[in-house]
Amino acid sequence: MKKFGIVAGILAVIFVVILIFVGVIALVSIGGYNRLVGLSQNADSKWAQVENVYQRRADLIPNLVSTVAGAANFEKSTLVEVTRARASVGQIHLDPNKAPTDAATLSQFDQAQGQLSSALSRLLVVSERYPDLTATENFRDLQAQLEGTENRIAVARMDFNQAVQAYDTAIKSFPAVFFANAMNFHEKPYFNAAPGAETAPKVQFNFNGSTN
Repeated sequence: MKKFGIVAGILAVIFVVILIFVGVIALVSIGGYNRLVGLSQNADSKWAQVENVYQRRADLIPNLVSTVAGAANFEKSTLVEVTRARASVGQIHLDPNKAPTDAATLSQFDQAQGQLSSALSRLLVVSERYPDLTATENFRDLQAQLEGTENRIAVARMDFNQAVQAYDTAIKSFPAVFFANAMNFHEKPYFNAAPGAETAPKVQFNFNGSTN
């Protein structure tokens, strides 16, 4: 009987230790799960802002094209290029409220937006050849709005990348690495930053054409 009591006591201690261990694991897992939820929601929020500023830019283009098209003898090919680039962006549909999970789709979106940026840049450069156009109040207003939007785009992209990188790091770290995939927390893609893009650039379009 005495020997049985000793064994029972040892088993009871082991059982308590196991319960404590399971409890600690459960608490850590719950804390880790809640953290991943917060990081994922933050990435979604930053993506929504990216979509918002890109849409703001897209909304400026029809008025910009209309204003520029009114200039005498303006290069029509430049306007066509901008219009087509904007249409290409519209063909890529991503959930505006949820960060992308497919790297290929995000890459297509980024490429289309990059082509639109290039087309807009060329349009603005060509506009410098038309001083009567660049002197109009409507053009200058659109110029200022576009400049501000480009800066917001740069900031939004950088904020999104930082949010996704924090999330991706978390799902690969202890203890989340053991349960993240099972709970549907998967790696999210982010924008490929060009060299020197650690800080958001300040975009400025200057058509004053001042001379010394």
